[in-house]
Amino acid sequence: MVGIHTGARSRRRASTVAVTGVATALLALAGCGSGGSAANGKYGFPEAKQEASSTITVWVDADRQAAAKAFQAANPDVRIKVVTYDGSANGSNSFRTKMQLFDRAGSGWPDVVFSSQNNDAAWASQKSGGKQAFAAVLDKGLVPKETLGNFTKGSLDPCTVDGRVYCLRNDLAQTVLWYNKPLLEKFGYALPTTWEEYQALGEKVAEEHPGYVIGTAGDAWTPEVYMWASKCQANDVTGPKSVTVNTGSPECKRAASMLDTLRDKGTVPVVSVFTPEFLKKYSGKVLMMPGPAWYAGAIFHNPESLDVPAGQLGVAAPLTWKGESEAVTGNVGGGTWFISSHSKNLKAAQKFVQFVTTADEYQVDAAPGYPAYAPAAEKWVAKQEASKYYATSLQPVVTAASRVWGGWGYPTFSQEAIWAKTITPGITGGKSIADLLPTWQTAIENQAKVNGYVVK
Repeated sequence: MVGIHTGARSRRRASTVAVTGVATALLALAGCGSGGSAANGKYGFPEAKQEASSTITVWVDADRQAAAKAFQAANPDVRIKVVTYDGSANGSNSFRTKMQLFDRAGSGWPDVVFSSQNNDAAWASQKSGGKQAFAAVLDKGLVPKETLGNFTKGSLDPCTVDGRVYCLRNDLAQTVLWYNKPLLEKFGYALPTTWEEYQALGEKVAEEHPGYVIGTAGDAWTPEVYMWASKCQANDVTGPKSVTVNTGSPECKRAASMLDTLRDKGTVPVVSVFTPEFLKKYSGKVLMMPGPAWYAGAIFHNPESLDVPAGQLGVAAPLTWKGESEAVTGNVGGGTWFISSHSKNLKAAQKFVQFVTTADEYQVDAAPGYPAYAPAAEKWVAKQEASKYYATSLQPVVTAASRVWGGWGYPTFSQEAIWAKTITPGITGGKSIADLLPTWQTAIENQAKVNGYVVK
């Protein structure tokens, strides 16, 4: 039986959809003069001397080893060397750091890299220390236009810099509301459709069924689940090197207030979903949980986590705020595949990346997460529903893919890393998120400036 899963956004603890509907203003992601788009080379970047029979080196996280195996099985004539790393999980920035070392050495670059982050195109498309950009331009002939056109609308926005595409999305990570259908019915509760109803339900659960939870707020991607879905303008990339940060907005404050209330009530605890503490305290007691598409397989339909039996897990559309006509959602991950502009075997590298992002042998038959490639996503959903694991239709997951709010951008720095360093310790120590909003503001501003952004 298959579950929606990216191994916890690449299991999140070891490494990973998407992001759809992102405002076109964000296409400038990271700066004018997109390094590799300088045109000496038929694909729009300086090419190394090609060696058609050479082995390509592919970097993957633990959960993407299956993609490499699927490719090898389907293409035994292509020689690949697979290297496993953390996938830049939780904003570790390992991908960028390692490429900078290779830039200084002038050699050693892998041919293909998988990353669990959405912001890597912002730096990988730019020249570094006078060296050419790491990422190869994909939309000037290296990847067929037909292939690019079949990705879910907006899903390649985080990969697009100055109008050029530098990576392909693996999976999408739109947030929805997961819930235990029979448990909700047993308690006699109606499914919330607004965040206000969600908070009221959490307060009621605390009184009537203490120990049960309706979400968590202890992971680095907490702001992507709650703040992003509240249209909190904490990460609004408005130009090539400009970002607007306003954590004091009403949208930020309402989400913070809700989380503080539910944390105090005990129904949205500050604990990571990937800890022994979470499993010990909340197995069988998760009434519902806002979270990305991959939560289904990574947390609920996972024998190493909550292991919810078939026929119990339901999914509802993203929640809206009272007075707003349409709900928006945050995006929690979604892997990206890059081809190195330094590759000596671009043909094999392109073949690999196109296969792992589009081929049924991986994206439909073996991939745990919601595919970014639309034809594969349609088949994947059909396969999931045919498994009879879910208690409801997966249509809300499909619908949410086009509801990702465009006011939360993709700069070169990681919001997750900032939250983990500045907010999580504070709320774990008992401080309120509302009181920590100015601290968050300052931390984002400082990190943005270090990365060369003008902060508004």
